[in-house]
Amino acid sequence: MQFRTFGRTGWRVSEMGYGMWGLAGWTGNDDDETSRALDCAVSLGCNFFDTAWGYGSGHSEQILGGLLRRFGSERLYVATKIPPKNFKWPSQRGYLLSDCFPPDHIRAYTEMSLRNLGVETIDLQQFHVWEDAWAADESWQRVVGDLKREGKIRAMGVSVNRWEPSNVLDTLRTGLIDTVQVIYNIFDQAPEDELFPLCEALNIGVIARVPFDEGTLTGTFSNDTVFPASDWRSTYFVPENLRSSVAHADALRPLIPSGMTMPEMALRFILSHPSVHTVIPGMRKVRNVQANMAAADGRGLPAALLEELRGHRWDRTPTEWSQ
Repeated sequence: MQFRTFGRTGWRVSEMGYGMWGLAGWTGNDDDETSRALDCAVSLGCNFFDTAWGYGSGHSEQILGGLLRRFGSERLYVATKIPPKNFKWPSQRGYLLSDCFPPDHIRAYTEMSLRNLGVETIDLQQFHVWEDAWAADESWQRVVGDLKREGKIRAMGVSVNRWEPSNVLDTLRTGLIDTVQVIYNIFDQAPEDELFPLCEALNIGVIARVPFDEGTLTGTFSNDTVFPASDWRSTYFVPENLRSSVAHADALRPLIPSGMTMPEMALRFILSHPSVHTVIPGMRKVRNVQANMAAADGRGLPAALLEELRGHRWDRTPTEWSQ
């Protein structure tokens, strides 16, 4: 496992982190299997775990709390997120900060997360949606400063809305945000345009999420793939999205190097960018943990392949189903 310095926090975080959305709120979960997968990740050097209150109404946080208790002597970094008060993902133009993150809501959910995790301090608290129009609002700035001074949180971050990587730039310029979490993968390369250069200039920690495009870049979907109605992906992979996603993934197959899988290529593409500090694939099975952790060995993709993959950039805009 290789490690990178996480921006201004100074933390040495594992290149391969652990995204915990799929452990609560997706179908097919088994908590015993989840525990084995998490334990395996720690044994392989993973020290960064990203969860949220919104992942199963606190259940994912509680699962992470169990891991922290099992590995009390290990330094594991905990990142979680405050849900918007209106519980709408993503936020929309015109939403007010008071609709999503009034000060009492920020504090209340930070306290709930502390209890779920069983810790006195959250390493990284994050806003789970964001609008850059809120950047100068002093109400969120004051409460974030208070939570840091009180020792409730060590750092504050923003999880940027899907396909809107520039909808945070003014907020980062306030100097009050330590990290940004953004969708970045072979298809979603837009963060390279404005977000990554600003993060480098301001020494902001960068978390790359959705490395497999919600599963498309595993290469396992077909036009006939169906998700249970209780699985959020049933509303995301509507027919027009599923068909287009499968076609874009199929176009990558000729580029996969011999002996490499599509998921490995997807992870190595992300880690080839120096602005990224950690990538957080969702993992529910030990075999997936082992495969993903193996990609964090410091070996990126050849320059020629990276150039070819840049030609597969797929710029998209938020829709009613993109969540």
